[in-house]
Amino acid sequence: MKKKSSCSTQGLRADIGPIEIIRILPNRYADAVGPFVFLDHVLPRIQTTINKEGTGAHPHRGIATLTYILNGEDEHFDSAGNYAKVHSGGVQWMKAGKGIIHDETVNYDSQSDSRLIHAFQFWINLPSNIKAEKPEYLAIQGSEVPGKDLPEGNGWIKVIAGSFEDLSSAIPSYSQQFLYHVYLEPGATFTIDFTDKFEVAAYLPELPATINDEQYQAGDFIEFDTEAGSIELRNVRQQACNFILFGGEVYTEPIFAEGPFVMNSKVDTAIAYRDFLEGQYGKINYNKQRFKRQ
Repeated sequence: MKKKSSCSTQGLRADIGPIEIIRILPNRYADAVGPFVFLDHVLPRIQTTINKEGTGAHPHRGIATLTYILNGEDEHFDSAGNYAKVHSGGVQWMKAGKGIIHDETVNYDSQSDSRLIHAFQFWINLPSNIKAEKPEYLAIQGSEVPGKDLPEGNGWIKVIAGSFEDLSSAIPSYSQQFLYHVYLEPGATFTIDFTDKFEVAAYLPELPATINDEQYQAGDFIEFDTEAGSIELRNVRQQACNFILFGGEVYTEPIFAEGPFVMNSKVDTAIAYRDFLEGQYGKINYNKQRFKRQ
């Protein structure tokens, strides 16, 4: 039986400098999908000027950030001393834990002739017993992201987080979670089954498509019921189509999201701000990290 959609909506603009962004989650219908509490879509654009400012150094606590770069490159710095640059197809994952400051800069891929940038950033809510752990960081290049071709030349699937059949992501899972990028050729379909009590959402970043026999537009976020069932993706266009599927088991603890912090109570949020203002998250040493990469 096919899962039924519970809502669909479009995001709102949330640009950072010259980077055009649509904020998909949270929205007027959903504050979270499984452990995912935030999704920004960096729109596909040809970059004409280098972004030198990045997002600016800012704190996080209580979450893990996941940045998936479809096109371009993402340079990461943080106050735990981590540094990396991932290229098209790569993933940056950072567990903020008890508190960290980071900075990211998205530019066109220096290893490619293309000046196209296109990316997603997710926040993954951590269980309360993990929120106080020390920060961690992982950089995964595009060639290291697990994926496979779909049968009959229908396209491919990449597992950004979680697992699918014999594929498993290197990104840690603190609850059952999944994040898939599905690419379908013109006229192709792909069907995937989900157990009950799983929250599931789909996002169409660029083109209209049919999902479970309903037509949706480019930019649509669609959430489904939590009954066991299947989701059928169908590309009715004359060009290849991308789909993002994500979600997981329901997060059952209280969620208090304020600014860059996602905690389990108002008191925890106040403590997160206090610790940041007292300098407990450290500082980014840009010069040292830039020297280390040379």
